[in-house]
Amino acid sequence: MTPIGNFSGPVRTAALEFGGMRPHDGVDSRKGLSMRISFRASPSPAALVAYTALSACYGDEQATRAEIIVALGGDGFMLQTLHETQSLGLPVYGMNCGTIGFLMNGYAVEGLEERLRAAEETVINPLAMHAVTVSGREYHALAINEVSILRAGPQAAKLRITVDGRERMPELVCDGALVCTPAGSTAYNYSAHGPILPIDSDVLALTAMAAFRPRRWRGALLPKTAVVRFDVLEAAKRPVQADADSRSFGDVTSVEIRSEPAIRHRILFDPGHGLEERLMYEQFT
Repeated sequence: MTPIGNFSGPVRTAALEFGGMRPHDGVDSRKGLSMRISFRASPSPAALVAYTALSACYGDEQATRAEIIVALGGDGFMLQTLHETQSLGLPVYGMNCGTIGFLMNGYAVEGLEERLRAAEETVINPLAMHAVTVSGREYHALAINEVSILRAGPQAAKLRITVDGRERMPELVCDGALVCTPAGSTAYNYSAHGPILPIDSDVLALTAMAAFRPRRWRGALLPKTAVVRFDVLEAAKRPVQADADSRSFGDVTSVEIRSEPAIRHRILFDPGHGLEERLMYEQFT
């Protein structure tokens, strides 16, 4: 997916010294003055139409000179934008031009600057994944929603689970398992009957998919500081892949997952429609 917009890559600039904002001659985020907005759009027709309309009204600043990034698309594109711009330290405001918009705000051309000034910020720390494959190759990836371990063949996976260096489950036979953040708890985790986590909780959810042994084991709630390790048993007979926010790594033999507090994703929501309210809403629908 190639984003459309004025983005030149994850280059760290002086903007970070001002919390994502930088003095500019007569242009800043104070009332009555224009904001420096960088728009990014997914390749979908709706997002491209939105990009044309918004950039015509508000301009399109280079991301390295912007105060704020506006992502146009669905949740998948929002996750991509957060990953690709994380080194800039800028807040990201999503506008829904896709199919799923849990992380997005409603789309409208009018009044965007007023909405951005009034927006409420939520900070999310991603998960850091370290995976080792059968061949010994190592992969590192970050995940804002979840890291999942999934069977890659016809037979169920066999996993050993260790938390903070202590074996907690010698053998889990299942279709897979995942570790998710509070922000990701309404995504794959919720579909697998995992719990919805309050956005400000220092907790991670470990959830099994179609557990066979132990029968119907649903998982566990873990402190945010926990280090979770999955070791794949019988890896040659029962191949397993690891996914970090939809980026897949095949034939893994071990996967270690931990929260990464050094990385802070700043997501903006319209007042009254932040992640805390959305998580609450999901539990009563």
